[in-house]
Amino acid sequence: MTKEERYQASAEQILALVGGKENIISAAHCATRLRLVLKDEAKANVNEILKVDLVKGQFANGGQFQIIIGSGTVDEVYKRFIEAGGISEATKSEVKQAAAQKMNLVQKLVKTLSDVFVPLIPALVASGLMMGLNNVLTAGGLFFPEQSLVEAYPALADIAAMINTFASAAYAFLPILIGFSATKLFGGNPYLGAVMGMIMVSGDLLNAYGYGTAVTEGTIPVWNILGLSIEKVGYQGTVLPVLAASFILAFVEKKLHKVIPEVLDNLLTPLLTVLVTGFITFTVVGGIMRTAGDLLTGGIVWLHDSLGIIGGMIFGFIYSPLTMTGMHHSLLPVEIQLIAASDSFLLAIASCNNVAQGGATLCAMLRTRDKKMKSIAATSGVSALLGITEPAMFGVNLKL
Repeated sequence: MTKEERYQASAEQILALVGGKENIISAAHCATRLRLVLKDEAKANVNEILKVDLVKGQFANGGQFQIIIGSGTVDEVYKRFIEAGGISEATKSEVKQAAAQKMNLVQKLVKTLSDVFVPLIPALVASGLMMGLNNVLTAGGLFFPEQSLVEAYPALADIAAMINTFASAAYAFLPILIGFSATKLFGGNPYLGAVMGMIMVSGDLLNAYGYGTAVTEGTIPVWNILGLSIEKVGYQGTVLPVLAASFILAFVEKKLHKVIPEVLDNLLTPLLTVLVTGFITFTVVGGIMRTAGDLLTGGIVWLHDSLGIIGGMIFGFIYSPLTMTGMHHSLLPVEIQLIAASDSFLLAIASCNNVAQGGATLCAMLRTRDKKMKSIAATSGVSALLGITEPAMFGVNLKL
């Protein structure tokens, strides 16, 4: 059978096994997977789908029925799939919108967090890696018994200082990034969201990292407005306050667009939106959400610090089920806040989970005599070691 014939046969088999074109609401593909939104997922014959020639695995997540095919091959199968079914080609965002209608409240919340933070990952990864590079240069005892590289070679001091400046920027001004991303998601003007983020880390405010000392010394600056004493404290390194502020800003902006005359809309709507949102944030919402974020972070730190290895085992035990449901994205805000405050142990525990999934999958590759399973296990095992565990979990480990 030629490649063309394999593509066509696999596409037609998949179409029939997911319940036919009548059961498909929307269809798209990413780098490796067909992403389908089905009217009734119970009509899909998963066992038979997994036996299709080019299929390497299948899982359902966030309202999407996803079939793992592989890089490059998925493009060819998708073309024939939509032709065979007479289905309109859709983008990934359109499929996500269709899938969102099938989600429950918890799934929608997790999807919202994911959609806000996933676009920020490249910036956070770059900053995190630069932090690691700075630590390599400045950590004592790493290369020399009692010295760091910077102490042994003073010429490296300015390089380390420059890298540290670059590394800290994304976390110091994190509310600006979140404000832009979240406001865009909530349907507001993302640039006004960025402005709100700038306000929350303004140099005129007490830096959030100095808040504890200011409380002890009784030196917290305040605004006195209409009998109210409003603390002039920034939100550096926080996540929940700017999320709440972005939601409020988008809500206020959309309401103002409806009531302000069109001739004054461009002038008054941005002004009133920022003023109203800023006032609500600094008087009510910011403090409540800051406390909630601190309690959440403190609870996870307590689990790790107080229970030690047991706390790590508890977290490790629940991480795979979280990944299966897509709820691991809800940990992104917690991890970001931990890193901004000091450091995070979540990535280390998550990495143990990834390596365990990859190790089990590669072991299956060595043990199985099924050629198709061996091929799936080889590719998904390497993928799991690099951090993407869904193909390993759904394609190999859960099946076995």
